[in-house]
Amino acid sequence: MSKQNLNKYQTPTNFRGRSAILVQFWWMVYTVFFRLSPQVLYAWRRFLLRLFGAKIGKNVIIRPTARITYPWKVSIGDYSWIGDDVVLYSLGNIKIGENTVISQRSYICTGTHDYNSEDFRIYAEDVNIGSKCWLATDVYIAPGINIEDGVVVGARSSVFSDLDANKVYVGSPAKSIKNRTLE
Repeated sequence: MSKQNLNKYQTPTNFRGRSAILVQFWWMVYTVFFRLSPQVLYAWRRFLLRLFGAKIGKNVIIRPTARITYPWKVSIGDYSWIGDDVVLYSLGNIKIGENTVISQRSYICTGTHDYNSEDFRIYAEDVNIGSKCWLATDVYIAPGINIEDGVVVGARSSVFSDLDANKVYVGSPAKSIKNRTLE
């Protein structure tokens, strides 16, 4: 039986997408200027993210407690909301459409490890979340997931497979319970 040997682990070259110096600079800017900014300074946080390469649409609301690992791997469409304590673990690319809400404490994960490899190698898979979606509180999205437009994911659900458009999903793993219809 093979067991992981973390002594053999190595982060792949260019895995972060920018130099180690820029990564450290982002984390300092995030800690001092992003996270400590008053709630109402949404434009300031959009500016900081764009400064570091994020593609942020018009009037996007991002709370100061949101955590973005690598902003240069994040794209958020117009009028979307990112709630308190949301984690955008952007080892891979994260694309969020327009008019989408990611509610508090949700975790969008693009990275994981190959637990069958001796070196416990790390890899990333992009996550795409469509437009007019709502991920309720404390939703987990696994690496490589595609969520089509108009999806609602209920509180504390975990998403391990792609979700079809205009449906409501709940549970762990998330399962469709009904169609989403707008009045």
